[in-house]
Amino acid sequence: MKKLEWEKLNTKYLINEKWATLRVDSCRMPDGRLIPDYYVLEYPDWVNAVALTEDGKFILVKQYRHAAAGVFLELPGGCIEPGEDAETACKRELLEETGYEFESFELLSSLYANPATANNRTYCYLATGGRLTSEQSLDSGEDIQVEIYSADSVRKLLRENKFGHALHVSGLFYAFQILDGRA
Repeated sequence: MKKLEWEKLNTKYLINEKWATLRVDSCRMPDGRLIPDYYVLEYPDWVNAVALTEDGKFILVKQYRHAAAGVFLELPGGCIEPGEDAETACKRELLEETGYEFESFELLSSLYANPATANNRTYCYLATGGRLTSEQSLDSGEDIQVEIYSADSVRKLLRENKFGHALHVSGLFYAFQILDGRA
């Protein structure tokens, strides 16, 4: 079988900030060709959840996303903190963004948004048995509106292309595969 992995020869950081880290790698391909400048965006790993209430309703969030200059309907979630595992981060983010706690968590997917240019992975969970236990506890830069939908309404929103984040659409795809199999 042909070797496809590149050898990283050198790395230089051009920007190294909390939310924007850009490095340039020098690499050698398996056939010996050199790639002198391959740019990689480094981000923390993320979590999101297809979150269901005790009665099977979907908990979604709506918020403004500045890079895309729009308000988006999304799955709740956020960044995994250093030293935190994905499921713990998911539980924390759900409680912070929605005020809900959940009975069970099942990993749906582990995906890269764009493995050609970014190194982070997003873990998507199916969180079930959600109960509202507290108020939101949002970060200073967050303004999140919680919305509750039926499964049929979420399916309709998907058909109408109302979700702007590809990783959230994929999470819903995986969740419906599982949920439909249980019906």
